[in-house]
Amino acid sequence: MTRRTDSRPAPRALLRRVTVLAAAMAATAAALTATATAAPPRPAACNGYVGLTFDDGPSGNTTRLLDALRQNGLRATMFNQGQYAAANPSLVRAQVAAGMWVGNHSYTHPHLTQLNQAQIDSEISRTQQAIANAGGGTPKLFRPPYGETNATVKSVAARHGLTEIIWHVDSQDWNGASTDAIVQSAARLANGQVILMHDWSANTLAAIPRIARDLASRNLCAGMISPQTGRAVAPG
Repeated sequence: MTRRTDSRPAPRALLRRVTVLAAAMAATAAALTATATAAPPRPAACNGYVGLTFDDGPSGNTTRLLDALRQNGLRATMFNQGQYAAANPSLVRAQVAAGMWVGNHSYTHPHLTQLNQAQIDSEISRTQQAIANAGGGTPKLFRPPYGETNATVKSVAARHGLTEIIWHVDSQDWNGASTDAIVQSAARLANGQVILMHDWSANTLAAIPRIARDLASRNLCAGMISPQTGRAVAPG
C-alpha cells in the first residue's frame, strides 16, 4: 500500500471542505442581507404622537441624520439656523425630501432676549427668507435659541406667522450626554410632548435606532408639531 507523504487532503476530503465552506459563506451572506433589509421598528398602532426636534442644522451631519431617521421610519422637525440654510440649500431640500418639517431657529443663534425689537425681527425674518429660498417652504414654527424668550420675542415671531416651540424633554445632547442618556431621555416622552435634540450630535445620531424601538414598544409615533397647540399630533 502506498502511503501519502504530504499534508494535502485527499480530493474527496477537499471537496467536502469546499462544500462546507461555500455553505457557510452562503449562510453568512443571507444573514447579512436579512439584517440590512430588516424592516424598521413599527408600532402596532399609533396610540399617541411625539415631536422629535433637531436644532442648529443643516450641518455636516445632516445627511447621516436624515438617513438614520428614514431607515428607522421616523419624521422630525428640523429647526434650522438661517445662516446655515443659506449656505447649504441642498441640505434643506434634502430635509424636505426625507419627509421632515423645517422650522426657524434664528439666523445667527444669539440671545434674543438681549436684543432690541428690530434686531429680533432681523434674526427671524432673514431666517424665514433663507429657508424659503433654499426650498424649505415658509416655516410656521420658531424655536428661540437657548429656549430664551420674552414678550417681545413672542410678538415678533407671531408677526411673522410663527408659533414658538420650546420643549418638554431636554436630551442634554448639547451638554455631552451619552447615547444611553439620550435614549433614556427620549423614553420619558409622553403623548403630545416634544424633545430637544441637535443636528450635529454624534451621540444623538447613534441613539436614533434605539429611540425608534422604544417608541414602537410604547405604540408612540413620531408626529408633526401643531402650530395651533405647539404639541405633537398626527402628520397632516
